Amino acid sequence: MSQKRMAPRNSSSVTEFILVGFSNQPALQLPLFFVFLGIYVLTVIGNLGLITLIGLNSSLHTPMYFFLFNLSFIDFCYSCVFTPKMLSDFVSENIISYMGCMTQLFFFCFFVNSECYVLVSMAYDRYVAICNPLLYTVTMSPQVCTLLMFCSYVIGFAGAMAHTGSMLTLTFCDSNMIHHYLCEVLPLLQLSCTSTYANELVFFIVVGVVITASSISIFISYALILSNILKIPSAEGRSKAFGTCGSHVVAVALFFGSGAFTYLTTSFPGSMEEGRFASVFYTNVVPMLNPLIYSLRNKDVKLALNKTLKRVLF
Repeated sequence: MSQKRMAPRNSSSVTEFILVGFSNQPALQLPLFFVFLGIYVLTVIGNLGLITLIGLNSSLHTPMYFFLFNLSFIDFCYSCVFTPKMLSDFVSENIISYMGCMTQLFFFCFFVNSECYVLVSMAYDRYVAICNPLLYTVTMSPQVCTLLMFCSYVIGFAGAMAHTGSMLTLTFCDSNMIHHYLCEVLPLLQLSCTSTYANELVFFIVVGVVITASSISIFISYALILSNILKIPSAEGRSKAFGTCGSHVVAVALFFGSGAFTYLTTSFPGSMEEGRFASVFYTNVVPMLNPLIYSLRNKDVKLALNKTLKRVLF
């Protein structure tokens, strides 16, 4: 990767950035390329496969799978925002234009913020299914589900606009080397030659609101679910109830846990390097794992897959 080239300046402003990526050692570029290519292929196949399966099978046209459809759609789009560029950087010049960088930042923030609230909607769906099963059909009507998803995307859009809008106010006139594999807020702030106080304030307010609101909502939902499950007299009933929300708990723990670890790591001075490697988990690995988490132990998905394969093959 070429990392010594400096972008041309126009009125002392950077017009392109260099994404440093993972390693300065040329010998590691090809192995890393194949590792991330494998992760990307599995992510695309898994999420597109789940989207197709849910779309083709009427037995999966329920609120839970409607939310899962949207989660897979977000994970697919999310990985497509930066992975193709990251892969090309392993084998060619790792240059991205200023507008390309801002576009990548916007869509990255949009899909991450939206996923947080899709996970909240899924937690609410499990709460209604377990705590108010008799009212489930009425409470989780198609109109309610559509409204929840619409709100998730609107909030995601608002957060992305806040991050990107504040970033567009900055001037970059010194180094143009982003010490990351994508255009992220904190690595970009380090390159600005103007004050970043307002941007940092926007970043921590938006991230704080998103994480706090979604975490509290999910925690309350599962606290009520747990309380309700513990009241079930039979062990079989409790096991079945736990089984309906186990996959979601794992997905939430992976997404929020890895994201929180990444941002906590990068908050400390001189820890951007560790944060870059930590972010691989929630940007690359989690979108790959979600389809597996929701399908491997899911009888409905397995049954739908068997029916679809029989229709296609026979």
